[in-house]
Amino acid sequence: MKSEKPAKQIAALPFRKRRGKVEILLITSRETKRWIIPKGWPMKGLKNYNAARLEALEEAGVKGRMCKKSIGHFEYLKRLKTGEDKLCRVSVYSLQVNAVLRNWMEKDQRTRCWFSARQAVRLIQEQQLKKLMSDFVIGHRNRV
Repeated sequence: MKSEKPAKQIAALPFRKRRGKVEILLITSRETKRWIIPKGWPMKGLKNYNAARLEALEEAGVKGRMCKKSIGHFEYLKRLKTGEDKLCRVSVYSLQVNAVLRNWMEKDQRTRCWFSARQAVRLIQEQQLKKLMSDFVIGHRNRV
């Protein structure tokens, strides 16, 4: 079996602070309805953080202040329409949410919900993403 180079994807980690605690917005995937963060493919002509911003708007209906520097990455197997699995490496950008839209492009395809950081980490299946989210929340607590 040959070593496969991972496909590149981008994602947004939408968060807010409520009563001094970090909350994370998760959405459901279209197919399996698992809890995930908004993600997609890089877009020609857009910097990766702006592509992640657009994914958050389309998939979760949120806007806010996007960090231009990735907070890290995780890998997962994406099930393609052909039934094959493709290894993807996802660069994650934090998005401090300041607007939640009532209507957005994928509203009828996904559910979105705010969770405490602890709940969000528990709901995510990808182990590398769990660690990335935990590290982000710990680091964010230390910033005033």
